[in-house]
Order: sequence, then C-alpha cells, then structure tokens
Amino acid sequence: MTPNYAGRMLWRLIWQMVLSVVLGMITMAFAIFVVTYLTNYSTTFRRMLYLIVDLFGQTGLYYTGSFFFAIVFMCLLSWPRFRYLHTILNAVGHISQGNFDARVPIRGDNELRVLATHTNRFVERLNHSMAEERKAEQTKNELITNVSHDLRTPLTSILGYLGLAEQDRYRDEIELRHYISIAYQKSQRMHVLINDLFEYTRTRHAAQTLKLSAINLTEMMKQLLEHQRVMLTEAGMEGHLRAPDAEVTVMGDPAKLVRVFENLLINAVAYGKDGGKVDIAVYRYPNEAVVEVTNYGEPIPSTDLPYIFDRFYRVDKSRTEHSGGSGLGLAISKSLVEMHGGTIAAESDALRTAFRVALPLKPKNNPA
Repeated sequence: MTPNYAGRMLWRLIWQMVLSVVLGMITMAFAIFVVTYLTNYSTTFRRMLYLIVDLFGQTGLYYTGSFFFAIVFMCLLSWPRFRYLHTILNAVGHISQGNFDARVPIRGDNELRVLATHTNRFVERLNHSMAEERKAEQTKNELITNVSHDLRTPLTSILGYLGLAEQDRYRDEIELRHYISIAYQKSQRMHVLINDLFEYTRTRHAAQTLKLSAINLTEMMKQLLEHQRVMLTEAGMEGHLRAPDAEVTVMGDPAKLVRVFENLLINAVAYGKDGGKVDIAVYRYPNEAVVEVTNYGEPIPSTDLPYIFDRFYRVDKSRTEHSGGSGLGLAISKSLVEMHGGTIAAESDALRTAFRVALPLKPKNNPA
C-alpha cells in the first residue's frame, strides 16, 4: 500500500501553522509585557505605546503583532525544508546533465527525504540498466566475432582442400580421397557449430516455452548411460550411477533436460579420459533434485572456473578444434537449467571435476 505523502504534508503544514500561531501569540504577549515594563521607566516608550494603541486599538495591536510573529516563526520552521529542497533541486539538475554517479543527500525525516531516496534509487536502476545495455552490446559484438572466427577456420580448410581437388593438384586417388575426407570433417565441424549456435540462441529467447511433464531423473540417468555406452567404451572409460532413491521426480521438458545431461557427459568424456571413468550421482537435497556428473581427468584451473559457462569459452586455449568442441555446450546447458528454475555449478581440484545441476522437486500435490 502506497503511503499517503500528500496527507502527511498537509498535516505537517497544519501543525506548523498552529505552532507558529501559538508561538506568535505567546511572543506578542511577552513583547507587550516587556514594552509595558519599559514604559514605567521611559516617557518616550510610553508615548510610542499610546500612539500605536490609538492607531490599532488594544485588541487589534495584539492580533496584528501575533500575526507578524506567526509569519516569522512559520518562515523559521519552514526554512530548513526549503533549504533541503534547494539542495535536492541542485543535485537533480547535476544528475540530469549526465552525472549519474552523483546522489541526492539524505537528510531529515520527512517527505523530502523519501523523495531523495526514491531519486537515488531511480538513478541506481538507471545506472544498472545502462550497464546491462552496454554488456548486451559487448556480448553481441563478442558473439559475432567468435562465430565469425569459429566458422572461418573450418571454412578456410574446406575451400583449400576442395580447391586442390578442383585444380587436380593431387598425386593419385588416395590423396584425393584424403582431401575430400578432411573437407568433410571440417564441414561436419561447421554443422555442429551452427547447430549449437542455433540451439543456444533459442534457449536465450524469452518466448521459448517448455513442454513440462514429470521426469524421474534416476531413470533418465540410467537410460543416458546406456545410450552413451559405446562412446564411453571407445574413450576407454566406464560409467557408474549412484542413486540412493529409485525415484527422484522433477517437472521439466524431457528433451531439453536430456540435452543438458548429454552435454555434461560428453564434456566429461572429452576432458576426463585420463581418469578412466565417469560417475553420475542422483539424490534429493531438501527441496531440490541434484544430479552430479564427475570425471577424474585434468582439473580446471581456478582462474578459468568462473567462466566455463560463458559461450565460446574453452579452458585450454591450445586445444585443437577436434577436441575443443564448439564452446557452446556448457552455455546451452546453463540456459536450459535456468529455464527450468534450477542452477548449475562446477567445482574442480586435483582429484576430480564435478558439475552439479539442482532442479526443483516436483510438488507432491502436482498430479502430472
């Protein structure tokens, strides 16, 4: 409920007027007492007093003097407020010239303090919006730069090898097939990158909707390990599932959550081969369903850990495109998890690297 600031100001004004009138009457009465006392010792004061009384009358003189002193007290009581209002106007004028780091001083305990507080809050939000806008512009420019670079590299190879084939610059059919094979691999790389970029753009679009249904994460992880058994075997790794609860249910979009955990598993296989295994844990943690995907390969440096969910970020800058992926997998996973109202985080040390996904548990009264 919005406070009635107009009513408060009206009552404060009435209170000041009443106080000023009372103080004016008291002051006038005291002044008459002093003047009357002085007339007993000064003929000049006595004559001036008789002259003023003849001019205004005794009652008129009292009320006229009281009114005068009431005006004086009203001005004195209102002066701090007007001075503070002047300060606010100067500060707002300074801010309006583009000095958004400036703030309005906070003083007193009245409506002007509320005005100053709201003005400062408005300026802070404006600064935040401008910072977000600058960040969005920088992000867009980085996205264009990164996409251009990541597409240009394989495209240059494709054009180079196809150019050699088109110009008959090969010794025999074996070398020709080798050129075509490399061009095909590069085109597959471009296909993966474009698909990932399209998926990332879709996940960041606010209008995208989720097709929610009840999902048993324990069962989903079992199926995921089974489907990726060949990939694990080819990488010389084993996959293990630890799930104390046979049923850990969340409300989510099955296709999108599968994409999240596939990305994490593929990432674990790509960068954790030295460890020889991938562990997946599913458990409840008070009101959340938690899935952890852990590998035992090379750790992620602490300096890189805060940025691994940024698009196109690769921990090892020297990785080749064959092992480095598109750089969008973890960014896509983060977007999809956040769409489900969950969180994703990573921790890494010399022993293991673990990705932790937390999703809200399905409400017990939800019939879906």
